Amino acid sequence: MRKKKTTNLLTEVELEFMNELWAIGQGSVRDVLDCLPPERNLAYTSGATILRILDDKGFVESRKDGKTLIYRPLLEKDRYQARSLQNLSRTLFDDTPATLVARLVDDAGLSEADLEDIRALVERRLQNDSG
Repeated sequence: MRKKKTTNLLTEVELEFMNELWAIGQGSVRDVLDCLPPERNLAYTSGATILRILDDKGFVESRKDGKTLIYRPLLEKDRYQARSLQNLSRTLFDDTPATLVARLVDDAGLSEADLEDIRALVERRLQNDSG
């Protein structure tokens, strides 16, 4: 049995594969490759390698279905998003979430509707924390 590597973050291509697995729930190498845009044109062996790496890192688990390996995410997408944002806040924004949010609000070209949505989320969180 292979020893699982421990890492918290995904590479860009690993995240691309995880997004497809999160969307379909579980699948084979072929299932995931079929979900990617046609212009990606990845070889089957490349897809198998990426999924094996994800398995080694503990992001997915695999089971045999006949001769085919079926992969299933072990980490929910929202938990990965939270982990990634915490890491981003810690490493790029000196562990100050307000600075991260300020950068998002100031630089992202958010619409008035986006800002209203953010305001509503903050107000709801404040109400839940005080109540």
